[in-house]
Amino acid sequence: MIDASSDGLPGDVLIVEDDAIIAMDFEDTVLRFGVKIVRTAGSVARALQLIEERAPDFALLDIGLLREKSFAVAERLEALGIPFAFISGYGADAALPAEFAHKPRLPKPCTSDAMRAMLRSAGRAAK
Repeated sequence: MIDASSDGLPGDVLIVEDDAIIAMDFEDTVLRFGVKIVRTAGSVARALQLIEERAPDFALLDIGLLREKSFAVAERLEALGIPFAFISGYGADAALPAEFAHKPRLPKPCTSDAMRAMLRSAGRAAK
């Protein structure tokens, strides 16, 4: 399913982040890695719409969005077999439902190296 770039990164990444500045920073970072398409959503409804329009190869989900959690997006991605990771400023203290406890997680803020490693891992896992 992953249209991986030459260095093993997913070709289409969905970022679900409600803070516009953080979302733009993530988008810029991921594009610099060589990912071809990066789409962002600030809400569960918008993320689900983007997934319906075109399923991404990988998604990065902020756990706590404005007045909602991203777990409905995670459920949809899981149902479609699309790899994803959670990112949170709450670190390991962020509670995840049991079905997502095994999913990869990044702290917010995270280093570019950590984000690149996460994307490469998703690319390798999908091959």
